[in-house]
Amino acid sequence: MAEIKGEKLWYIVQTYSGKENAVKDNLIQRIKSMDMEGQIFQVIVPEETIQEKKEDGTIKEKVVKLFPGYVFIEMIDNENSWWVVRNTPQVTGFLGSAGKKTRPVPVNKEEMEPILRKCGLVKQEELKYHVGDSVTVVRGNFKDQIGVVQSIDLDKGETIVLVEMFGGRQLPVPIPNEDLEVV
Repeated sequence: MAEIKGEKLWYIVQTYSGKENAVKDNLIQRIKSMDMEGQIFQVIVPEETIQEKKEDGTIKEKVVKLFPGYVFIEMIDNENSWWVVRNTPQVTGFLGSAGKKTRPVPVNKEEMEPILRKCGLVKQEELKYHVGDSVTVVRGNFKDQIGVVQSIDLDKGETIVLVEMFGGRQLPVPIPNEDLEVV
């Protein structure tokens, strides 16, 4: 089937808690059997591996769902894709859709980025600076200011930089990572 024109966006589907993987498997099977590969692209259940320390001192790894009861779907929203997802067994609806055939609300790209990074679907950005390094701001309100890196938040894509203002006082300012260069 030819790819349908439209914007690929991420949507969240509500499921019964504990049935996320079954919904994912059902959706993947339905996408293939209904020839929807050009409209529905990815289906994920965001998970992370945590380590638990047991009473006997051993460490056990455990996989936990980041959003129990939800499945994330990258798709082009149209009548066909909406119908396939909505009518998948154990799907209770789209998050942000009030029913009566109202269209689902997509997830903002800024909110989806950290989730995809945690799942390993988006590569972590490699920064050329570390905490304590001097950096120059190359864009934005603080352009050409030099500051010291106080902390780095890769999930948010920003760095807290101590910038000198108001007669020598250093104030922490959040700056997007791409707006900084090493001095």
